[in-house]
Amino acid sequence: MSNLSWSIGDAKITRIVEIEAEMPIAGFFPAATPEKLEPHAEWLKPHFLDDDNNIVLSIHALLIESCGKRIIVDTCVGEMGLKGFDILTPEKFDFPDKLAAAGFPRESIDYVLCTHLHFDHVGWNTMSVGDKREPTFPNARYLFAKVEWEHWKAEKPSPFTATLDDTVRCIVDAGLADLVEMDHRLTDDVRLEGTPGHTPGHVSVHIESQGQRAMITGDMAHHPVQWSEPDWGISADVEPTRAAATRRRLIEEHADQPLLVIGTHYVTPTAGHLQIKDGCCRFIV
Repeated sequence: MSNLSWSIGDAKITRIVEIEAEMPIAGFFPAATPEKLEPHAEWLKPHFLDDDNNIVLSIHALLIESCGKRIIVDTCVGEMGLKGFDILTPEKFDFPDKLAAAGFPRESIDYVLCTHLHFDHVGWNTMSVGDKREPTFPNARYLFAKVEWEHWKAEKPSPFTATLDDTVRCIVDAGLADLVEMDHRLTDDVRLEGTPGHTPGHVSVHIESQGQRAMITGDMAHHPVQWSEPDWGISADVEPTRAAATRRRLIEEHADQPLLVIGTHYVTPTAGHLQIKDGCCRFIV
């Protein structure tokens, strides 16, 4: 779980892992039968599928350094965890220490950007201080897509947003959040793109500098196999049909192009390019 980093022109992106969890791929994607996986096994192995059809889900944050600003994209599971998702609960609540060891003390972060508001993307928005929860990043503005916040604010908590009050609502109520449009630009190099479906206001992050380009997926695609099978979804998808349409659109726009795709849940090596081969899109590292 070593830190990875990528330079995109003048911008830099660093991966900080909170936890990795192994699971059967069919338990994550119900459609992933051995027969349907077989055509993809060659390019998925060894990084993204093992011989027993298990996958590893990485929970990590991505730190962007751009135009003198430090942006943390998604803040992982955090201290609260979530009942029923024990496999995704860290054994140690040392993520802030990992950030500091990588050169990103929490006080140095300028923006906290959550691609959406599920528990494993907002957990370290806050931390326990005595008997209260306080912002983990005291000098940052927290950015949430307005569409995303309005959706969950009006909904009863789902199993995937059970920590919303303690990790998001309290930040909004304290006046520390900016509710932004889905195409918001953070710096000259960093902008958002609406990639809805997994959640209504889900965004991905584009980094463009000196002619180089990268995209941080968020949960628009949880695993590389979804680039070959865009209709494969998971139980957490709010709008599965829309999520599949978003993936198909991005394949049309970015396959066989020099765009580095960095997966928010992709295990090492985490980043690669989309290529069309034999009429099928693949994620090639």
